[in-house]
Amino acid sequence: MLELFILMLFSASLILCVILDISILYALIFAYGIFFGYGLIKGKTWKDMLQFSLQGILTVKNILIIFVLIGVITAVWRASGTIAFIVYYASLVSAPRAMLLLTFLLCSLVSFLMGTAFGSAATIGVICMTLTASMHISPVYAGGAILSGIFFGDRCSPMSSGAHLIAELTKTNVFTNIKTMLKTAAVPFFITAAVYTVIGLLIPLGDGSPMSFRIFADYYNLSIFTVIPAAVILVFSFLKINVRITMATSSMIGLACAFFLQHIPAAQLIRILFFGFKPDNAELTALMSGGGILSMVRVSAIICISSCYSGMFKGTGFLDGIKNSIRQLSARITVFGGILVASIFASAIACNQSLAIMLTHQLCDGLMDDNDLFASHLENTAVVIAPLMPWSIAVTVPLTSIGAPTAAIAAACYLYLIPLWNMRKR
Repeated sequence: MLELFILMLFSASLILCVILDISILYALIFAYGIFFGYGLIKGKTWKDMLQFSLQGILTVKNILIIFVLIGVITAVWRASGTIAFIVYYASLVSAPRAMLLLTFLLCSLVSFLMGTAFGSAATIGVICMTLTASMHISPVYAGGAILSGIFFGDRCSPMSSGAHLIAELTKTNVFTNIKTMLKTAAVPFFITAAVYTVIGLLIPLGDGSPMSFRIFADYYNLSIFTVIPAAVILVFSFLKINVRITMATSSMIGLACAFFLQHIPAAQLIRILFFGFKPDNAELTALMSGGGILSMVRVSAIICISSCYSGMFKGTGFLDGIKNSIRQLSARITVFGGILVASIFASAIACNQSLAIMLTHQLCDGLMDDNDLFASHLENTAVVIAPLMPWSIAVTVPLTSIGAPTAAIAAACYLYLIPLWNMRKR
C-alpha cells in the first residue's frame, strides 16, 4: 500500500531527526516533497497541489498571529518582572515535602498564563527543577510534575496555540472550549495533585537546603503591579474578550511595567519584543532569558508545513483508508475511543503536537455532529497524547530544557489521567 509506505518513510525521517538532534523542519520539508509527489501520481496537477497547500495554511492563519503575540508576551513578562514575582514569592513558601505538589501547581499556573509548554518549561520548569534538585528530589518525579503542569496550560489556556488550532479546525469558540476543558480536567487535576502530594510525603529526601531566589528581588522591582499583566489574562479570559485583544493588552501593560518599574529604556524594549529578553546578569540569564517574535519563527514554520499536509491529504484522499478504519472502530467501541486511537496513531508518526492535532482532526472529521464536543475530544486526546511519545519534540524539547530524563514521562500523571477519565462515559 503506497500510503502506508509513505507514512513509514515520513516517520523514519522524523525519528532520524530526533536521533541526530537536528530540526524536524528538514524531515517536514522532505515529507512535503513526498506528499506533493504522491498527489502528482494520483493525477493531481502542480497547481492543484499548491492550491491544496495554500488551503491548509489558510486554516491556521489566525494561529500565526497568535504566535507573534505569544513571542511578544513571553518576552515582556520576563522583562517586566511578572514571572519573577510569581516564582519568587512561591519559592518563599516552598517546603521539601510539598515541593512536587508546588511544582505541579506553579507550572500549571504559569503555563495557563503563558499558554505554551515550551515557554513554561524554559522558565518556571527550569526554576522548579533547580529547586527540586537542591532538595535532592528525584528528577524523574520532578520532571513528571513539570510535564503535567506545563501541559495543563498548553491544553486549556486562552493563549495556547493548540487550543486556537483546534478552535480553527472545528469552527468553534475558543472560550467555550476552554470552559469545557476546565470541566473535563477538574477531576484529573485534583487526582494529579493528590498523587504528587503522596509521593512527596513518601519519597526519601537527602540533605541540603533549597536554593535562594534572592536574585529576583535584587534584579527586579517586585512591585505588586508587576502581576497586572497576568491578572489581565485571567480577567479578560473570564469576560471572554478576544484573545488577541487580551494578549495585546497584557503586553502593553507589561511594557509599561518594564519601562516604569524596571527602568528599561524604550529602545531596548523594542529590541526585546523581537529578540527576546536577556538580562545582563549571567546567573539570571540562565533562568529568565527568552521569548521574542523571532523565537516563534521555527514553530511557525512547522505549523505552516504541517498545515500544508492537512490540505494535501484532504485534496488527494491520502488518509481515506485509515479514516474508514477509524470510523468502523468507533462504531464498535465509542467515538471517543476511536478518536483516542486515531490520536495515538497520529502522534506516533507526527513527532510534533500541531501535526498530531491536524491528522487526528482529519481522520475523525465527520464522526459526530457536535463540533463543541469534537473539539473537547481532540483536547482530551491529541493534545496530551503527543507529549507521551518519547521521540516527539512535544516532550523532548521540554525535557531537554529542564534537564530531566525520558523516564519522567512515566511520572506525568496528568497526561494519562485526562484521556482515561474522559473515556469512562464516552
